[in-house]
Amino acid sequence: MRDGPSMMVGERGDRGMDRDEFVADCRVRAATDLFAHTWDPVVLAALAPGPLRRRELRHAIGGVSDKVLTQALHRLLASGLIDRRAHAEAPPRVEYALTGLGRSLVDGPLKALGHWAQEHGDELLDAQEKAGAEVSLGGMP
Repeated sequence: MRDGPSMMVGERGDRGMDRDEFVADCRVRAATDLFAHTWDPVVLAALAPGPLRRRELRHAIGGVSDKVLTQALHRLLASGLIDRRAHAEAPPRVEYALTGLGRSLVDGPLKALGHWAQEHGDELLDAQEKAGAEVSLGGMP
């Protein structure tokens, strides 16, 4: 809910009411939705060193289709995380760059997630492989 302070799971409002029913509308959900699309954090990370043209961005990322990159750029622009700068040149040049909001996400939570992945990535992949093997053998994950 944008009108009042954001609530987290299990928090109680000013009147002592449990506000769990409003968790779906809270700011935490809006923030975690930023990681719901696989390529969005990758695009943000690729823009961390500085502005890039679309072709440079696609090359820096690798493995992303033009359609998927377009969708990611639209989402990130709409969220205020990146900026699109068109330069009045011949031929026209367009660059994408992090906004202050995007920089705060990259330097904060995304960086922390990267550190966590470096430290625990092997454990995570091992657990996923084990669960996949159990499922393929007919067991419960």
